Amino acid sequence: MKAVETYQETSVTTQTKGKLVVMLYDGAIKFLKMAIKEIEAKNPEEKGKYISKAIDILFELNAVLDMEAGGEVATNLRKLYLFMGRHLTEANAKQDIGKIEEVIKLLEELNQSWKAIS
Repeated sequence: MKAVETYQETSVTTQTKGKLVVMLYDGAIKFLKMAIKEIEAKNPEEKGKYISKAIDILFELNAVLDMEAGGEVATNLRKLYLFMGRHLTEANAKQDIGKIEEVIKLLEELNQSWKAIS
């Protein structure tokens, strides 16, 4: 098990910033799809866990934005990350699959853009 953990840590620490962003988007999308499955399975505790993980990723993406260097793009990304976080908080409280799917769609679009430039 230690070898797997070492590999995972090494794969993250050796990636370019763009690839790390793609990995974070991939993770958030995966967690949100798992949350939808848990809503469908009527398992609110697990649903909440997965939505929380996706929100944590959004907060991390928001926290590392370079607002000075990023200019308008960084400002718009911050607004989008905050919107998605609020949307997921509402989705979590209301068991709203539609809101989760909206956030997944936004993340997939952002992810495609980052994949294209990294």
